[in-house]
Amino acid sequence: MQIQRRPICAGCELPDDLHPVLRQVLSRRPLASLDELSYGLDALIPPDSLGGTGEAAELLFRHFERRILVVGDFDADGATSTALALLGLRAMGARYVDYLVPDRFRFGYGLTPEIVQLAQERRAELIVTVDNGISSIAGVAAARAHGMQVLVTDHHLPGAELPAAEVIVNPNLPGDPFPSKALAGVGVMFYVLLALRRLLRQRSHPGGSVNLAEWLDLVALGTVADVAALDHNNRVLVHQGLARIRAGRCRPGIQALINVSGRVRAGLVASDLGFALGPRLNAAGRLEDMSIGIECLLAEEPGRAALLAQRLDALNRERRDIEQQMQLEALDVIERLQLADELPPALCLHQDDWHQGVVGIVASRIKERVHRPVIAFARDGQSGLLKGSGRSINGVHLRDVLDAVAVRHPGLIEKFGGHAMAAGLSLRAERLAAFEAALHEEMLRWVDPAELRGVIHSDGELPAQFLTLECAEILREAGPWGQHFPEPVFDGIFEVRDARVVGERHLRLRLGCEGSLIDGIAFNAADTSLGSRVYAAYRLDVNEWNGTRRPQLVLEHLLPCD
Repeated sequence: MQIQRRPICAGCELPDDLHPVLRQVLSRRPLASLDELSYGLDALIPPDSLGGTGEAAELLFRHFERRILVVGDFDADGATSTALALLGLRAMGARYVDYLVPDRFRFGYGLTPEIVQLAQERRAELIVTVDNGISSIAGVAAARAHGMQVLVTDHHLPGAELPAAEVIVNPNLPGDPFPSKALAGVGVMFYVLLALRRLLRQRSHPGGSVNLAEWLDLVALGTVADVAALDHNNRVLVHQGLARIRAGRCRPGIQALINVSGRVRAGLVASDLGFALGPRLNAAGRLEDMSIGIECLLAEEPGRAALLAQRLDALNRERRDIEQQMQLEALDVIERLQLADELPPALCLHQDDWHQGVVGIVASRIKERVHRPVIAFARDGQSGLLKGSGRSINGVHLRDVLDAVAVRHPGLIEKFGGHAMAAGLSLRAERLAAFEAALHEEMLRWVDPAELRGVIHSDGELPAQFLTLECAEILREAGPWGQHFPEPVFDGIFEVRDARVVGERHLRLRLGCEGSLIDGIAFNAADTSLGSRVYAAYRLDVNEWNGTRRPQLVLEHLLPCD
């Protein structure tokens, strides 16, 4: 693991009155202008900038008296997108709106012909996909063959062929000029609802008075949980959603998720959405049925929301147990590979008894350890295919890598899709070795294996005078921080005054710097060798315990420097 200083990259002159630590951090963030530090709703890109939103609004309005079925996805983005679609459409006047989320173990991902059959049984007249649909060629064709119309709202990268839907809204469609390609599925649905409200206002419809900002808590949660890049537009959406949550103006289900995760609503930050609320919501889709998560988000009564959140919390604990065992098995495979030779430029991991709903998170954990793309596979009990979920590193666009493999080796992959950092695929078990070889070959076109080393990027050293509660709070409030707008990380040398293991795997430290003392915590670092001094990469954070708030260093990496 290396610690590297971020280069100066801001393309604008920062204000003279900016706090010196914020100046140090923001000068190393991709800011084109000072306008990107403004997070008011008036800073959002206008809805008519996103192609297809006007046509989508017309299509939805024509179905206000007909049966609309929202088909979602089984992750947090899909759950928040589904809840947002139902709440928004019902509030604006659509009379018959229901939802269906595929069981990943029975139907797989997206609008499949089998899902269309269920939609027909529900007498749907318009299917609205959220966070999926751009690759559902057969499903859309089946829907239209049965007399149903389809509105696809998605953000995943399209393939060579587009579905024959009535309308497609996706910022990543070829030629779409929308500046923010990083919208999550819930963000796309929010823009569709903005366009629908504008149409209703033009026609003096009562639904035009709906305050869509009420549901920005859902938009913030889905955007962060899906690890969408926090460009300026997404930061506006997340900032506004967090502001409403902190003020207590959030859905009962989100409040219930905050409660079961042990977070404090008034101090919630984007990382809490990603690491505390998102995983509990995702657990339903990974292990059971995402309708539990959707119903939690839709719940109007706090008691019902609390019961559903407790169920999600229990599923998340079960998910962690399954993941821990799978991770140990994956690490055993990696250890054998390292003993035999150098690790390949990408890893394919597979065991038949692995849980199909958890392979993605295992791939993510292993990727953090080996600093290269990882795809973990489990066997699908119904089709017999291997279902893989991959996670990538900066500089390697995983979906494009899979596309290149598919072009060079026709028929090798059954189907695939996804993003730069995450993708899914399916293939026949007997083709796994051939796929692994093809993946390694393609990866060598993308990256030199010598570059596959772990790097922590630092914003530089902080003088001891800034290791304060005030500075920690300034940094927390300056967010939202997240993907492509990373949370500030600093580095420096500290004296180790005290170190003890807490919670079995974590190190609690008392550190000295320029005559001052500060607490530090290093997670899963109980085996780390320490001398009397350490070189550390850290985040300056706030530790709240029993009503007392103190500054704390969250230590990302430690090196003894005696």
